[in-house]
Order: sequence, then structure tokens, then C-alpha cells
Amino acid sequence: MSHRQPKIDTSPKVSDEVRKTTCYMCACRCGINVHMKDGKVAYIEGNRDHPVNRGVLCAKGSAGIMQHNAPSRLRAPLKRVGPRGSGEFEEISWNEALQIATDWLAPIRAENPEKLAFFTGRDQSQSFTSYWAQNFGTPNYAAHGGFCSVNMAAAGIYTMGGAFWEFGQPDWDHTKLFMIFGVAEDHDSNPIKMGIGKIKARGAKVIGVNPIRSGYNAVADEWVGITPGTDGLFILSLVHELLRSGSIDLDYLARYTNAPVLVNMDPKSPEYGLLMRDADGKTLVIDRKTGKLTPFDQPGVQPDLAASHRHAGVTHKPVMHLIAERYLDPQYAPEAVAERCGITADKIRIIAAELARVAFDEEIVLEQEWTDFRGETHKVMKGRPVAFHAMRGISAHSNGFQTCRALHMLQILLGSVEVPGGFRFKPPYPKPVSAHPKPHCKVTPGKPLDGPHLGFVQGPDDLALKDDGSPARIDKAFTWDNPMSAHGLMHMVISNAHAGDPYKIDTLFMYMANMAWNSTMNTRGVIDMLTDTDENGDYVIPHIIYSDAYSSEMVAYADLIFPDTTYLERHDCISLLDRPICEADAAADAIRWPVVEPDRDVRGFQSVLCDLGARLNLPGFVNGDGNQKYADYADYITNHERKPGIGPLSGWRMGEDGLTHGRGGPNAAQLDHYIENGGFCVQHIPEAASYYKPWNVAYQEWAVGLGIFDSPQHYIFDLYVEPLRRFQLAAEGHGERQPPDHLRERIRTTLDPLPIWYPPFEDERVNTDDFTVHALTQRPMAMYHSWGSQNVWLRQIHGHNPLYLPTKLWEANGFSDGDWARVTSAHGEITVPVAHMAALNENTVWTWNAIGKRKGAWALDKDAPETTKGFLLNHLIHELLPPKGDGLRWANSDPVTGQAAWFDLRVKIEKADAPSETQPSFAPIKSPVGHGPDHLEWKVGT
Repeated sequence: MSHRQPKIDTSPKVSDEVRKTTCYMCACRCGINVHMKDGKVAYIEGNRDHPVNRGVLCAKGSAGIMQHNAPSRLRAPLKRVGPRGSGEFEEISWNEALQIATDWLAPIRAENPEKLAFFTGRDQSQSFTSYWAQNFGTPNYAAHGGFCSVNMAAAGIYTMGGAFWEFGQPDWDHTKLFMIFGVAEDHDSNPIKMGIGKIKARGAKVIGVNPIRSGYNAVADEWVGITPGTDGLFILSLVHELLRSGSIDLDYLARYTNAPVLVNMDPKSPEYGLLMRDADGKTLVIDRKTGKLTPFDQPGVQPDLAASHRHAGVTHKPVMHLIAERYLDPQYAPEAVAERCGITADKIRIIAAELARVAFDEEIVLEQEWTDFRGETHKVMKGRPVAFHAMRGISAHSNGFQTCRALHMLQILLGSVEVPGGFRFKPPYPKPVSAHPKPHCKVTPGKPLDGPHLGFVQGPDDLALKDDGSPARIDKAFTWDNPMSAHGLMHMVISNAHAGDPYKIDTLFMYMANMAWNSTMNTRGVIDMLTDTDENGDYVIPHIIYSDAYSSEMVAYADLIFPDTTYLERHDCISLLDRPICEADAAADAIRWPVVEPDRDVRGFQSVLCDLGARLNLPGFVNGDGNQKYADYADYITNHERKPGIGPLSGWRMGEDGLTHGRGGPNAAQLDHYIENGGFCVQHIPEAASYYKPWNVAYQEWAVGLGIFDSPQHYIFDLYVEPLRRFQLAAEGHGERQPPDHLRERIRTTLDPLPIWYPPFEDERVNTDDFTVHALTQRPMAMYHSWGSQNVWLRQIHGHNPLYLPTKLWEANGFSDGDWARVTSAHGEITVPVAHMAALNENTVWTWNAIGKRKGAWALDKDAPETTKGFLLNHLIHELLPPKGDGLRWANSDPVTGQAAWFDLRVKIEKADAPSETQPSFAPIKSPVGHGPDHLEWKVGT
């Protein structure tokens, strides 16, 4: 009897149609192919043609199907009917919801627009939401950057016109040494994984600097388990060694930085410490050929790094002199910093020598001619093949701004920025800081704000202060407390509004910001603030409007809920005006579009703002006849022009001779073109413009043609950041606008124009002999914010989170598998499960962020592991530092930018009896969507 093999279909048809859009499961914005069957989502894979991921897709991206079908999705607008925090709502119509919001907001706008505080989370549409807030007229708008990585962004822009990740990337094709600082796995994960794979296959070396060896650090060739908060000291020790050995790129520094620019060294001058300038405001250098003072940018000038200028008995020195004097000081020698950093002196020297060896002994030369802004033509492009990348790990400290500046200075001293093999900017960066707006705060009842909310101050005159010197913004951004807070201070909004400091507000309006749980410091305190009532029994914060796609913890604390769509049901714009998806070799933007229609009574939040803006008669949202200008967000994306010829999307615009990219008028079919092209548009940079972007004439002309600039924006890097010195001068008594006396010393100390290091503020406020342990959170690759831990697939990867302890602490406390610990900070206490991890700084503990959930939220079962074994370190952190006896409560933030200092936390640990669930335990909140089924299964198609 013959054997017959069974017939197996090895290539089953998984879809009837493929719809291409952009992922939203993290901030990578990868391209995805959404396979549809019978009108439903059947399968999600990466788009091989997409410039970001080139077909690669991570676990989060693939699990988007579960996010789209999550039982926690909100179903209709909600009005609170029980006390705040109870989760008791009734479903209402959109018309009623929008009418309630209009009734609250219209009187505010007519009488006192600042009584609206409008803050958004990781919404990726900030150019639009800020435009709405600006037209409303409130000064109180910002997004999540103030508690994420504003230190990295601001430090980079003030120093060199851009920073890591969305601003730029390593030259993956030529880098020979890649060094990462404080990088977890959640940000830019697919491009970094692809890049590391590429350079390791080529034999390049990866050095990871992080207290925790997970993810990228686990695959690094060398791991540096640094003590948290000391990265800046380590970096400045590397600078010390490079200067001591002469391993810096002098030609690069002379041509492309302000290292040769002269500094006013006359202590009697009101311009002491400022850069010397000519009558036109151009900074001055000594020309090596003539020995004379000359503006830095004149044709043929060769700036002299060594020459000083003697005038009226005072010797004015170039910035390079000040750099050498400061960082050659023995305080930065490896022996002086080793113990504090947790790195041996020999290790510091070896890393510095390796940076120098690769940068200078393995120089890359590309046979590509280019012309610089002084008119000099170069026959080749020379590169230093050392590239750096850093993220929140070095940013989220009270010394984070200066630490990030130190890292940018390190790569500039090596000559490895915007050269082959080094760090490369992505359009629309680089931008000189002068090309960015300054913050605006002038409020006029019934009128728009006088300009953009956020920006980059150049000195005290740009602060957001009222005429009486009090803060103009509820978060106190752009004040003497944190003058250069380019992204605002989202983590301070609720506590300031509750305290009525600097003033009371009427309505808190938030989007996708889980401020009642994992996105806030002092979680218990913030919950109390949101529910607190005054002597009349009224809520201290009278109205709270919130928009989210899911039943998060924050939903329970709002009075009115606008239910958002999932990312597969909406239009979105990943714009050059905002947070684009560019690569170093190309400008690129993208869209999301409704690959499926919602099966609930929900609307995309941005479309809701179009409707609400029209109801409030906001300029920009109504036509001259008073009718609604944009029917929805798709209409806005297509037809809005920020200025003539420049809109949210750069592709397929209407030019004089037909369709064009870059500059052009609105095109009614623009979104259709994006959809046909896979959801994105790419415009490649000419080869001669690929490197040296700030100084390359070809790049600047290309950028003007695309609409990034209206005219070339050549500039040099600012190793010495003059705006910082202007604030120091004010603290020293110069100028009309003066800081309060209690801030003078802090401003003089921390706003130094050259990078410095100082201990994290919490180290000075707690007894470090008692609180000996550093505590950190880190996001896993499979999760992003709190979104992922409701996801059926992703929960199987991270259903709960232990606190990881290094071997030293594990053994000292006698821990065993299955044990629990009591963890105490100066602010609070938690009791949590622990686990052993050897690859960890010996004085540091850590856990995954945002795994722990509150009972009743996210449609999870009341006994879900996220609620019984999951936890947050947030309960141990406060938005204010512990008191220091001066009668003041200082913000737990960076004094320059106001970034939340999440990672300064100090704790002590002791073994504890295992409770029934992690502590603190919160009472369940009632879910407006109920709980998900015990078994989630569905079949798509037949």
C-alpha cells in the first residue's frame, strides 16, 4: 500500500488586501503592512520599502493587532457622574461632550485664557496641538519632553544645533567605534538594532555605558557599569585625557566651532564672559594669516585657536584657552573621578586612548568635493569614525543638561560630528539655535497668544515672566528656576495648579498623558491633588478634560472624556514641522490613515480639536464667515499652510508646473499620493551635501529649496554657550532683569557656559550614608509607556516586574529567589519582589517602567499580575526635593531646563515578609469599559 503525503498549504493567503501605514507602538514610526481580510486586520508586518525600518518589525509592532482590538478601548464620550477617582461615568453624545467643553472654555478664553492648561503626552502631533493652544491664547501648553529627554535635546541644540535620535544618527556605514550612554531599548529600537548589527558585522566595536547591562549594552563589546548621575564626570575625564595627549581635531575646531572665538575677559565690563563681536554682531577671531581681529565667517579667514587679543590692558582669550585651562585641571584626572564614577582609572584611560586611536589613526577619506560657507572648496570629505548615541539615562538627572553638553563637547573635540564615520544630522536638523523661535507668553483675552509657546531663550530678556516678575506659565517654564526649559515642565503642572502657584487655573486639558499613574512623580500625591476639594467642597482644579484611546488610570480622574481612536483608525502626520522620520541622507515624512473604520463612537483627538476650535471661534480654525475651517485632521493636514508654500507634509505639493516636493500649494489629493507610496515620502540629499551640513553650501541650498529654511543658515558649533553666560551675568547683578536672591548662587554655579559636573541634587538633600543605593527605571523593548502592558501578546513577555539587585546587595541582605524587599526613599516606601542580576552597577537597583497597573484600569482582571506583582518606582519619587532647611521647596528638576530628575533617586533596601501583593496597594477603580474576557480569541476571514 503506497504512502500518500498529506497536502499542506505552505503559503496560505493571509489577506485580501495590504494597506500600508505607520506604526504607533513606539516612537520609531516604522512602516507597516497591515494585512486585511474581510475588512478586518489579520496580520501586521514591516514594510521593506520604508526608510526607517526597511521591513524589520519588533514584537511591539507585530502586536499592534492586539492594541487595535484591546478590550480597554474607550467606546464613547464620557461624563463623570461619581466622585473623581471612582471611575463612575455615563456615556454621552459627541455633541453634548463638545458643548460641555465649549461651555467651560469659552468664558476662559474671553476673560483669562491662562486659566486653561493644555498639556499633551507622546502624541506626535505637537505642531498641531501647539497651534491650537496658541490660537486659544493660553500660555500654558507643552508636551511630554520636560519629563522625558529635554536635557538631551536642549543641550544638543544650544551646543551644535541638534542632538541624538530624532535629530541625528550614527554613520552606520562608516563608524568603527560606537559608544552609547544611558540608552534603554524602547527608543528608536529597530534602527539601532539594525545599525548595531551592521557595524558589528563589519568588525566595529561597541562600548555601552549604563549602570544596567540589558538590551544594547548586553550585546556591546565592552560594558561600563557606571554609577548613576556621574556620566558627566566620566565624560569630562575622557576630555581631560584627550587634551592631555593632544588627541583633538584642531583643524575642525578652528574651522567649525567657536573654539577660536575671543571671550571678553575684562571683569569690570558688563559684557565680561561674553563673546567679542563686531558692530554687526558677528563673533570675532584672530586670522592666522593677518594676525588681525576679523569676523569668524569672512571668506578666506583661518581662525587661530591659540591667539589672544590684548586691548586696554586686558588680554582677551579664545574659547579654546578656557577649555584647556578647565579640563586639564587635575580634578578631572582619571584617579580623581574613578571612585565616584565606579570606573577604574585605567579603564578611563583605555577608553580615551581607544577613542583617539580610532578617530585619528583610522581616519576615513571620501573622494567627494564640497564647498564651505567661507567659499573654500575641499577636494575630499575627511571623517573621524567614532560615533556616539545617548538618551534618557544621562538626561533625567538634575545635572543632565550639563552632562549632555559634555558629551556633545567630547564628540566635537574629536571632530566626529557631521563627518564620515561620526554623528550625522537628520533634516530638518541641523538648525542654529537662532533659527528656532523664542518662547512667547503675552496673553490677551479673546485673542491668540503673541507667538509660539516653546522655544530657545538667548538671555534673561526672553524669559516668560509677567510685568511683576512672576511666572507667566503654570509650570514655571522659562523662569529663573529653569530658564532654558525648551519643552516645558509637564511634571509640575498638576502640583502647581493645585497649589495655585503662580496662579489658579480653571481647566486642565490633557491628551494621552497618564498623570495619575506612571507618567507622574509622587503618584499618591498627584492622585490626592486631582481629587482635593476646597473649603466649599469644590475641586481645587475645577475642570479636567482628558482624551485617551484606552481606559488608563488617568481616565478615572477626569470630568469629561474624549475617546480617541487606535492608530489604525486615524489620520496622523509625521511632519517636518514636528517629529519627522528623516534619515541622515534624506528628508522624509509620513502619515497614518484609517486602514479600518472605528466600530465605536470615537474620534481622532486632532479632529476633535478642529471641531472644538471652530465652536470656540478660534482664529485658524474658522473661516472669515465663521464656519469651521477644517472638517477634520485630514483636511487640516492637506490644506493648512504654516506659511505660504509650507504645510504639514512636504510631498506632492502643487507647484507652478504641477506636483512638486518641498515648497508648493495645497494639493487635494496629497494624502492619496502618500497612501499610494506606502504612507511616506522620501527626498534624498545630493551626494555633495551629505556631510558637513552646517557649513556645506550644497546642503544649505538644498534645504532652502525643500522649505526647511528660507535662506542658508550657516553657523558654527558653540562649545561655549553664550546664553548661559548671560544668565550668570544677571545673577552677578548685571542687567535690568534680575533673578530673586535665593537663586543667584545656583544660577552662577549651574548655568556655566562650558560643561561642568556637579552631584545630583538629591545626593545633597538626603543622608547618603543611610540611602546608599541608586534606583532606576528602564523601559523594555517590548513595552512603550503604559500602552503595552494591556496588550495580550506583550503581557506574556512582561506580565510583572521584579526589582533587580546586584550581587553585592543580594548577598549582603541574604536574599534568595522568591524573596521580597522593603524599599524606602526620603519620600515613600514600597514592598516588592526582588531578583538577582549580576550585570549591574554594585550600588544600583532597577526595574522595568510602567508594568505595574492599578486595579480596574486597562480592562485588566482585578487579580492580573500587573496589579498584584507589578509595581512602580514612582511612589518613591517626588516632584519636590526633600527640604533643606531654608524654608523653600525646590523642584526635583534640572536647574537649567527643568527636566524631571527621575534618575537621581536614592533608596535603602531590607528584606521583608512577602505580602499578598505589592505595596502600596490602591483600591480598585471602576472601569468605564468593564473587564476584558478571560479568553480573547477571534477569527478573521474563513
